[in-house]
Amino acid sequence: MQIILLEKVANLGNLGDVVRVKDGYARNFLIPTGQARRATEKAVAEFEARRAELEKVQAEKLAAAQALGDKLASKTITVSQKAGVDGRLFGSVTNFDIAEGLKAAGFEVAKHQIRLPNGPLKTVGEHPVSLSLHTDVVAEITVAVVGEAA
Repeated sequence: MQIILLEKVANLGNLGDVVRVKDGYARNFLIPTGQARRATEKAVAEFEARRAELEKVQAEKLAAAQALGDKLASKTITVSQKAGVDGRLFGSVTNFDIAEGLKAAGFEVAKHQIRLPNGPLKTVGEHPVSLSLHTDVVAEITVAVVGEAA
């Protein structure tokens, strides 16, 4: 399916690019989330008329993400969980727990923006975590997992 991108999409293209993707990816993800539109002649003409407005909105989103990334750079978030004497957690620290810790610290970050490359955190200690705030902005924070007595 031919689509026109309404914002920058990782590994696909930039604002205004007309690309071919699989039908399911377009119908089930890109179009419903507002990231793309079918590339008909009418849609392309309408996009060109609104191009400056869409570029301005994308620049504002990028600036906001960069500002948040600068505030978050090298922050440490503390999360407490029940742990055994050997330092292993009875549960795990997930994206949701980290998002709640960031919310308590005054930062609004969605849980889908938190990247845990090795899966949930299952041990006590400090763990580096990356936050994908925008396709061009990645912030690194430290999550300190503190064990509670069981």
